[in-house]
Amino acid sequence: MTLHVTCSLGWVGAVAVFVVLDIASLTGANPELGRLLWVGLQATVWSLLIPLALASLLTGTVLALGTRWGLFRHYWVLLKLVLTLVATVVLVLYTETIEPLAEIAQDPVMAGTQMPSPLLHTGGALVVLLLATILAIYKPRGMTRYGQKQRRSRLQQVP
Repeated sequence: MTLHVTCSLGWVGAVAVFVVLDIASLTGANPELGRLLWVGLQATVWSLLIPLALASLLTGTVLALGTRWGLFRHYWVLLKLVLTLVATVVLVLYTETIEPLAEIAQDPVMAGTQMPSPLLHTGGALVVLLLATILAIYKPRGMTRYGQKQRRSRLQQVP
C-alpha cells in the first residue's frame, strides 16, 4: 500500500511540477524557459515519469487483486484502473513527441525560438491523476455486475 501511494502521488507531483513550469514558460517573457521545459521532460520521462506510472499501475493492480475491493468488483476500482492505464499509455506514446522537440530545444541555432507548449498533455494528465486520487480516497459506492454476482454467491454459501 505504501509503495502504491508513494508511486502514485510521486507521479502526480512530478506532473504538477511540469504544469507549473509550462504555465511559467507561457506567461513569462523568457522563451528559454519553454526550451528548458522540453529538455526537462526528456530527462525525466524515462527515468521518473514512466517508472512511477508503471509502478503505480502494477502496485494498484496487485493491491486490488489482494484486497476485498477486487479488481472488477467495484466501479471506482475499475475506473481508477482505466484512468491509470490510459494515462500510462498516453505518456508512453507522448514520448515520441517529447524526444524530437527536446532535440530541437537543445539546438543552439534554435535559441530564442518559441517552443510549442505541452500544457494540454501535462494539464490533462494532472486532472486524470487527481481524479484517480479522489476515487481512491472517497471510494464511491457501487458494485459492478461481477461484484454483485460474487457477493450473492458468497451470501448463498453462508449457512
